[in-house]
Amino acid sequence: MTERKPTGMSFRSWIDQQISEAADRGAFDNLPGAGKPLPRRNEEDAAAAWLRDYLDREGVAAEEMLPTPLKLRKQAARLTEAVPGFRSEQELRAVIGELNEQIMQWRRLPLGPPIFVPLVDEQALVDSWHASRPAPPPAPENAPAGGGEPARTRRWRRRPGR
Repeated sequence: MTERKPTGMSFRSWIDQQISEAADRGAFDNLPGAGKPLPRRNEEDAAAAWLRDYLDREGVAAEEMLPTPLKLRKQAARLTEAVPGFRSEQELRAVIGELNEQIMQWRRLPLGPPIFVPLVDEQALVDSWHASRPAPPPAPENAPAGGGEPARTRRWRRRPGR
């Protein structure tokens, strides 16, 4: 428990006395950031600086602090940018379907600010995925339509009547 300020002593001298006693005990030795300059901040930045520092220390993304509709919009924007990286159309459609399901769940029971979140246009993203794929090499002209080996031509024809 913190001791009380003695009567007749000013707050400033009492606090200075406590700080000097703590320094003598070594309470300020080996503190993180010792010997490093304080970060420069302006008045507007100082209001939220402690929150950013806390999130950095704890390893939490700042996006986690956003309301649900803004998180969903960011996920949709990130998905649009990541379309060329998908390996298959089915994988892309599964991710789009999952995100659209999250959006629909939020629309059913909206919590937080009333921000409209549009569904992700599945066909537009699939079309952009197809457009980002390299064109397949042209098939050889004498190759059969079903793939595989080309049909063999016979050298000798059968005679009629045999």
